[in-house]
Amino acid sequence: MTQPAKPFLEEAAALLGPRGLIRDPDLLAPWLTDWRGRYTGRALALAAPADTQELSALVRLCAQAGVPMVPQGGNSGMSGGATPDASGAALLISLRRLNSIGPVDAAGRKVTCGAGAVLQDLHQAAEDAGLRFPLTLGGKGSATVGGLISTNAGGSQVLRHGSMRAQVLGIEAVLPDGRIYSALTPLKKDNRGFDLKQLFIGSEGTLGIVTAATLRLVPQTQGRVVAWAGCGSIHAARALLLLAEERLGEALEGFEVLPQTCLDAVLAYLPDARAPLEEPQAWHALIEVVGDPARLRGALEDLLGEALAAGTIADATIAASEAQAEALWTLRESISPAERAKGPAAQHDVAVPVESMPAFIEEARVRIEADWPGTRAFGFGHLGDGNIHFHVAAPPGVDAASWDAGDGKAISRTVHDLVTAAQGTISAEHGIGQMKLGELERLADPVALSLMRQVKAALDPRGLLNPGKLVSLAPRPPTP
Repeated sequence: MTQPAKPFLEEAAALLGPRGLIRDPDLLAPWLTDWRGRYTGRALALAAPADTQELSALVRLCAQAGVPMVPQGGNSGMSGGATPDASGAALLISLRRLNSIGPVDAAGRKVTCGAGAVLQDLHQAAEDAGLRFPLTLGGKGSATVGGLISTNAGGSQVLRHGSMRAQVLGIEAVLPDGRIYSALTPLKKDNRGFDLKQLFIGSEGTLGIVTAATLRLVPQTQGRVVAWAGCGSIHAARALLLLAEERLGEALEGFEVLPQTCLDAVLAYLPDARAPLEEPQAWHALIEVVGDPARLRGALEDLLGEALAAGTIADATIAASEAQAEALWTLRESISPAERAKGPAAQHDVAVPVESMPAFIEEARVRIEADWPGTRAFGFGHLGDGNIHFHVAAPPGVDAASWDAGDGKAISRTVHDLVTAAQGTISAEHGIGQMKLGELERLADPVALSLMRQVKAALDPRGLLNPGKLVSLAPRPPTP
């Protein structure tokens, strides 16, 4: 430990108390590696402030000592955005103790909660008040509100309700110098200049550390009806989506697609899982509608009957109970862990214009598998908003680290080039983190990148807050 670090840690320990500063290597270890296992770093310690005021004092202390800070929520991110680098110079700051929720304002349909509140607990609190929070994802048991805000998370309900940005009514954050920006009270109209809270949504903890937020809630639905349909192609799945939007309107809340290869991986991964349809299909669509179940079941049956008669789908089933509906969603939400269990893969969270998504999936798959024989390319995800998780599985038997550093990196570069050519984005809902920092600088609009650097320099001129993530203060050399 360097001499400057020792007095800093002593002051931090005095500020935070025994619960608030962890230096035991065994206790630190689980938080130093990202969820995917791609990045492992080192840290001076893990700080867990008890409230916003304590965090503010800690950040001031870090600023005075020049100690870099890496904020972390549930450590379930996909881009290495909450993992420190290998230098060991940074302080890892956990927001998990800031986990308050409520009380729920039922009349105003909103709730204020801490950045460490877990999404699943937020869902339960809203439900207990007769409302719901309209954003969900597979990692709801570990994802935190602060992490969802910092990455502008999406999920399966974006089609109807939008991403996390649309759910945030107000925000509180600690700035890099320790000042507290507090704007938790929502106003429908406020023209006092910039909407500053938007700076922190999607900024991945590089401009401020989100400590609390006021979130919008929506009325609970009378119920939901979930269906699973098999299609001969991704283009047929797109045609089914358009028909569903026309026939079902705002009742349509979720529309997910996955190829048979993904379903096969999940069925092998989950010992008790069952295939929804009798025969394998090239593509599968998972459809959720919300409202009066009795009326919607009939509407969904009519929709699927029309699609079957037109040849848009080959088979379909409608969940007969809530347990069956959950089982169908479990299949979709288990794709990432199931594929991860099969071996190394280059994983891409990308988006293209909605109407271009089917063609992109097919053309990118053919291109990648031709240029890198032995790989398996496939896409799955949110067909309704153009967000596709495009994965490329490595050939069997390769060394994971070597493949990832060689072919895996070259494949990702090509995928990102294809996405950019299609006027898309290399990050749809998982953020840039450290994984895509070089690619963002290679492909982003220079004017937009310059503006981001100027904002970063204005708020964090020393680059102490989550360094090496999202945007660097100085241009980096292109990735070789």
